Amino acid sequence: MARGTAESGETLAESDIEVGQIVEGVVTGITHFGAFVLLPDGKTGLVHISEIADSYVRDVREFLKENDPVKVKVLSFDGANKIALSIRQAAPRPAAPAFAPGGQGARTVGRPPRSGAGRPGPNRGTFEDKLTKFLKESDEKLTALRRHQDKRGHHGGRPAGH
Repeated sequence: MARGTAESGETLAESDIEVGQIVEGVVTGITHFGAFVLLPDGKTGLVHISEIADSYVRDVREFLKENDPVKVKVLSFDGANKIALSIRQAAPRPAAPAFAPGGQGARTVGRPPRSGAGRPGPNRGTFEDKLTKFLKESDEKLTALRRHQDKRGHHGGRPAGH
């Protein structure tokens, strides 16, 4: 190995960085698949494009540029000095868990209760009001259509012989 024996490389990696640790780094290079970040111990790790932001990242350069200081979380490293990093996971998280007990996924986090309890007055029942209005208008239109068809006869079109 270019950096010495495997044993000393692993010892360095284990003593300088730990999986789960959040450290400051500097972006040294950008590729289509992620960004390379120089860590305080002099090693370079990779932030994969999927670990740059919570939103969809089409182009890494829309989020980062070289020499940007970044906070990264160490996801993993191996004996070959490959260090996987995440900017996304190093960012502070809201207090609510991503997945609630009982199999409910992240889509329920932050969603108001279905009954409308706890919502401010003007927004209460908005969906229900719209649904009621829609059903009423639909009934009125259907009734008007039936009346119109009754005036023309039940054929709804031209007489059969023409």
